[in-house]
Amino acid sequence: MLRTPVGAAAAVLLGAVLLLAVLAPLLWGGRADEVDTAHILAPASAEHWAGTDNLGRDIFFRVLVATRTSVRLALLATAVGVAVGLLLGTLPLLLGPRLGRLVTAAVNIAVAFPGLLLALSFAVIFGAGASGAVPAIGLAIAPAFARLTQTLAASVAGRDFVAAARIAGVGRVRVLLRHVLPNIAEPLLVNATMAAGGSLLAFAGLSFLGLGVQAPDYDWGRLLGEGLNGIYLNPAAALVPGVAVVLAGLAFNLVGEAAAKAVGPRTATAGGRKRATDDARPTPTPTPTPTTAVPVRPQQSAQADALLIVEDLKVSFGPVTPVRGVGFTLGRGEAVGIVGESGSGKSLTALAVAQLIERPGRIEARRLELLGDDLLRTPPRARPRLLGTSLAMVFQDPMTSFNPVQRVGRQLAEVAEQHLGHRRGPALARAVDRLRAVRIPGAARRARQFPHEFSGGMRQRAMIGMGLMGEPKLIIADEPTTALDVTVQRQVLALLADVRAADDVAVLLISHDLGVVEQVCDRVLVMYAGRIVEDLPVARLRDGARHPYTRALLGAVPDLATDRDQPLVVIPGRPADPAAPTPGCAFAPRCPLADDHCKRADPALIEDGSGGRVACWHAEQRPEPAPAAATEGEGR
Repeated sequence: MLRTPVGAAAAVLLGAVLLLAVLAPLLWGGRADEVDTAHILAPASAEHWAGTDNLGRDIFFRVLVATRTSVRLALLATAVGVAVGLLLGTLPLLLGPRLGRLVTAAVNIAVAFPGLLLALSFAVIFGAGASGAVPAIGLAIAPAFARLTQTLAASVAGRDFVAAARIAGVGRVRVLLRHVLPNIAEPLLVNATMAAGGSLLAFAGLSFLGLGVQAPDYDWGRLLGEGLNGIYLNPAAALVPGVAVVLAGLAFNLVGEAAAKAVGPRTATAGGRKRATDDARPTPTPTPTPTTAVPVRPQQSAQADALLIVEDLKVSFGPVTPVRGVGFTLGRGEAVGIVGESGSGKSLTALAVAQLIERPGRIEARRLELLGDDLLRTPPRARPRLLGTSLAMVFQDPMTSFNPVQRVGRQLAEVAEQHLGHRRGPALARAVDRLRAVRIPGAARRARQFPHEFSGGMRQRAMIGMGLMGEPKLIIADEPTTALDVTVQRQVLALLADVRAADDVAVLLISHDLGVVEQVCDRVLVMYAGRIVEDLPVARLRDGARHPYTRALLGAVPDLATDRDQPLVVIPGRPADPAAPTPGCAFAPRCPLADDHCKRADPALIEDGSGGRVACWHAEQRPEPAPAAATEGEGR
């Protein structure tokens, strides 16, 4: 900020104002209060630069001495406004959605009123004088600050690292103090600085109207009001305090503006430069491919050996039910992939298992058990400990999964402190050990770095390391390789395979990439319109898929044998709208095998006699190849 001309000038001006507020009463307090009846209402002269008042006191020195009162009261009012605004802005996070909406509505109503009108109203309520003007101005600026806080906090509260903290059992107050407020501190401080300039002007206005500082005390607003009475005889008496108000308010506002411009680019540039460096740095240890790391296991569907049991799972948001009747089992050490188009309900199914669906979302299931514990009936206080140690969640974007203002090692150590009862030192030591276990070079040094100093692949491995801080029996990986190049993707998948093989950990992998699922998983669940339409072993995916949707997904994936002179194969039509479900099979409008029966009756998911399940009335049929013209039209 200081490298820019405006920032440097603003800092110098603000420093001069604050220095004057401290020293002026000590240096010129006596001369400002000295009564000289021989020079009453004297005009500006070499002896009295701004003239004198009705008691012969030097107006220029009184303006200098009034700096302390004006700045002190403006900062007090700003502190009141910021404190009340922070409280109102963060209450929705502390109270929950239902009560939080009431607070948000109240803030929105208050923001609609002009700030000066609110200040005058509160000043009448609290009474004239500095003691009434401070809370009046503070409460007047609080709604705007609360609105800003609500907006910033809501943007951070929806990020993955906050969801990870909640599933780890961190309370709402701790989430607010450790994860939300540090991430919004910079813009809040910048706006608080600018609010101080506004408070200074508002205080001067109230004093000018006689509602602020009362005699014998004085501030710039009171001096301005007194000088205005004789402005035709001595213009300097009103001009000097007016200039002081403008310069001081300008100093606060310019510092805030310069800080606002300096905060964002600095952080982004540093992060981008470091990220590019890390991405360019080669990984010292090559890793095997996931295909050779873990052999494919036979399907484990027996509930006696089941780690996770899901029966008739539904996730609804009011009248919309994007997940409807999902059911599957996941055995110990088994890897199951969930595939399907965007909006098919894959991620919502995983979030429901992890109990990360918040209001207004609602989870219902006939059975939802992890390690024999009913997740829907487990007491809320016991649920975070169960999920925080037995389940690990690897989100799609690791940059939003980590708190950007906390060091990586500290974030991993928090899991051990919360769930394993470790003290700070042993927890940090375990964090370094977990980073080393996920093949991050220089783990001790990396643990002291911030997330933006990691490359994308390293952040994803660190996320897996966070999941391994406890003793997870299930890892849910939601698109863990989407934003990674193929080399880093291979390393991350190999790491998941190694973790699975070493500790007999089950993996629930959500992906759009059928090739990734084939490499890592034993079994595939194909979802469409919130339902599982096919469940089959990976070995049968290419040649044994029986549902038309599964075959269409496979056909839409190009390979080296694809004719580049022909348009790419696509699935005709649009995905089903969960807000407007149609009768019968949801895939019928896009299916080449659909008939009137498909449009009337929804097929159940039943055993197909070869180790899988399928929900289709025509599972035994194969669609006729589409004409070239039709395929070309759909490709366009």
